[in-house]
Amino acid sequence: MKYYRSMFAGALVLLGASFRVSTPGQAQVAPYDLVINHANVIDVVAGRVRPDQVVAIRGDVIRLVEKASAKKYAATRYLDAKGQYLIPGLWDMHVHFRGGDSLRQANQNLLPLYLAHGITTVRDAGGDLTPAIFRWRRAMQAGTLAGPRIFTSGPKIDGMQAYWPGSLEVETPAQIAKALDSLQALKVDYVKIYDSKISGEAYLNVIAAAEKRGMKTTGHMPYSVKLGDAVARGLDATEHLYYVFKACSGKEDSLTNLVRKSLTTSKPLGLFAMLPAVEATYDPAAANRIFKLMADHKTAAVPTLFIGKTLAELPDTDHSRDTMLAYIDPKIQATYTRRLSSAKGQSAEANQFRKKLETRFMSLVPRMQAAGVMVLAGSDSGAFNSFTYPGASLVGELEMLVQAGLTPAQALRAATINGARFMGVEGTAGTIATGKNADLVLLAQNPLTDIRHIRTLNTVVSRGKPYSRQDLAAMLQAIKHK
Repeated sequence: MKYYRSMFAGALVLLGASFRVSTPGQAQVAPYDLVINHANVIDVVAGRVRPDQVVAIRGDVIRLVEKASAKKYAATRYLDAKGQYLIPGLWDMHVHFRGGDSLRQANQNLLPLYLAHGITTVRDAGGDLTPAIFRWRRAMQAGTLAGPRIFTSGPKIDGMQAYWPGSLEVETPAQIAKALDSLQALKVDYVKIYDSKISGEAYLNVIAAAEKRGMKTTGHMPYSVKLGDAVARGLDATEHLYYVFKACSGKEDSLTNLVRKSLTTSKPLGLFAMLPAVEATYDPAAANRIFKLMADHKTAAVPTLFIGKTLAELPDTDHSRDTMLAYIDPKIQATYTRRLSSAKGQSAEANQFRKKLETRFMSLVPRMQAAGVMVLAGSDSGAFNSFTYPGASLVGELEMLVQAGLTPAQALRAATINGARFMGVEGTAGTIATGKNADLVLLAQNPLTDIRHIRTLNTVVSRGKPYSRQDLAAMLQAIKHK
């Protein structure tokens, strides 16, 4: 596929790096571990460039950011960033580590792909590898494993006989309390709710119970529930745009009641059965109402446009020559077959509707942004999500956010400070400032003028440790399987 070949050639054919170590003259200030000099720092909040800056790092924390001058800085390593652009490390706010113990190592091998694309933080949106994720986090903190910081929901909450292995199955208030007790004991970062089997009542009760405990909630949503009701209960974010979309129907009440009535029949109506009716009844006024409600309640949205496009194009796209496949374990590649087979079995009419739907979803993004809804950049990469490659798909997501109508600055915020704000760590992450985590990406060109410039990656700093393009190339070579 040309997209992945060109991206990999531009961003990950890691040759001719600009990482240089030098020794300036006599130091006049306290020593640092790394000094990045003469960088054009991107202020993602203001959407502007602060030219010719010095960023000094000690440990895994930024200790100083100031205008470059003749002052000398004592440091173990120096990086001359003249003419280059420094951004905060990117956040992928929707990934999956899953597949059970047989895929544990294959999932771990995905970690370098995130760093190689400038992603220094990810949010795991539910799976069955929670113990392994906590081990990886400890190893990364200790410096014995390279990879992004990971926020995790742990196991998903769903209804009885849930689709995904490892899910916590709930229906009654007692079961909900037990599930939340379990997640709190695990010390997860938030609660992910899934919609394969959960009832509308249990779904809303999970949100309300988690809200009382001070736990963030996010996830899918059964079509028997209205998004406005979930927002009013305290839902913190909605994943994908299927659920926002139903709330944009001028007939949302009627469609929701239709779904509810069908649940007692032999042919219950689900999300995909209802989407054509939702599309046919789309109403801009209804869209404005739900966007305002989400903004007022600070409910974020994770559009995941890139995976939607990838899946919509599966019937027409040959992925067998994707360059990124060389870095995906064959065991994970084997999980792609389910979605691929399903896509190729769909009718031409269904395939055309899927593409129309993705176009509609793109149109929602700038309207949500304009209404004040927090947009979070997420790829939905991981096992079982066909050809949605870790790292590369987040780059594609940012480009699609701009294609949809966001400015490059807004897209960058969706993948930096917005993620930090959502997870409640904006005091230590998401921007380049004194006291913030030393998670940084050095680019050859300015991403504020063209979001595609995030492909011009020269150096990644993760937890204060710099990785040159050669370092990243070596990390990728270690996981390459052919």
